[in-house]
Amino acid sequence: MTFYDVFNGDADGICALQQMRLQQPRESTLVSGLKREIDLLQRVDAGIGDVVTVLDISLDKNRDELIRLLDAGVEVFYADHHFAGDIPEHEMLDCHIDLAADTCTSLIVNAHLDGAQARWAVVGAYGDNFDASAAELGRGIGLEDDALAEMQQLGICLNYNGYGFELDDLLFHPVELYRKLQPYADPLEFIAADAAYAGLLAQYEDDMHRAADAVPNYESDAGAVFLLPNQSWARRIVGVMGNELAKRHPARAHALLVDMGDGNHRVSVRAPYNTKSGADDLCRQFPSGGGRKAAAGINALAAASLDEFVACFDRQFDG
Repeated sequence: MTFYDVFNGDADGICALQQMRLQQPRESTLVSGLKREIDLLQRVDAGIGDVVTVLDISLDKNRDELIRLLDAGVEVFYADHHFAGDIPEHEMLDCHIDLAADTCTSLIVNAHLDGAQARWAVVGAYGDNFDASAAELGRGIGLEDDALAEMQQLGICLNYNGYGFELDDLLFHPVELYRKLQPYADPLEFIAADAAYAGLLAQYEDDMHRAADAVPNYESDAGAVFLLPNQSWARRIVGVMGNELAKRHPARAHALLVDMGDGNHRVSVRAPYNTKSGADDLCRQFPSGGGRKAAAGINALAAASLDEFVACFDRQFDG
């Protein structure tokens, strides 16, 4: 029997896996990548008797590969909060998918484990920009405001590390970053003891300083659209910058488009923080688009489609 853990390379995916393996330790083959690399099940060569855990990647983007594994006799545990489409009915599938706008995979796993590793669920929820849910859970398990603030910053940094066009854009490969977290049952111990966090925080702060000069290229009642350059800081910061803008202007939607240098833009969309709805509907109108209600993206938007995207953005979020 071989175990596989397949997880999104952002804070939510990493913290969901951290909870699972703290509570249910096992040696496994780890499969992850950049945050936008979500067609991960194609990398899993599993067969009858093997067990695959899938965390925080869209079932809709992996359905054919999931069915391949199930039909091969593989036992699959699947937890996620992205658009799923039709969910296969199969005796080998244990599915935990919740599309509610105020939840994430770390919180879904926390419920599955009856809160046994809730501190890491708090970090994952903060990283995925679910501040209210994270704070509610954290206070419910007795965390003070100072501890919550530290865990929020950790979640933001873990999420930040997942963004980039190439793995070279990242400070740590997501598998490497998970391995660094793995020994720590308490996120606060990781913050205090591991030098990796200090390096990640320093790079994050430097990139955020660069992002502070960005101004919208388009604004309307619906929200704001930013065009960012084909530079490593922009490729890394696009997700957390979108999250920060959403919290700073909670009634507006935001779209950040990073020049890919090949005639396309990588798009990151945040729905208004007050409603957390509509980002996935917008992005799925374009090839390579997808995501969840509050936050979604397009892997490659042609420059010729930019005006169409802005018009769709206005229609989606106006009023």
